[in-house]
Amino acid sequence: MHKNVDRSLTGKIGRVTGRIGPGTIGEVMLPYLGGTMAFHAHPFDKTSVFPVGDEVLVIYFDPPQTVYVDELPEVLRHDGGR
Repeated sequence: MHKNVDRSLTGKIGRVTGRIGPGTIGEVMLPYLGGTMAFHAHPFDKTSVFPVGDEVLVIYFDPPQTVYVDELPEVLRHDGGR
């Protein structure tokens, strides 16, 4: 088990502000240190695409500024899964 892994953003919900997809560096805004901050973002499964405006779930945080994200589960969606 990795003891030095930073899990402070794991499980956070963010909003895509720069398209996330394979082979690109996207951007997501996340709550961080009492405010909101932009992070570089990649699809966790290396194949998914998330357009601007989508909500995503942080699966892994690679400090200092990169997150790996996945689709937000329906139960956590603010629009009720529509």
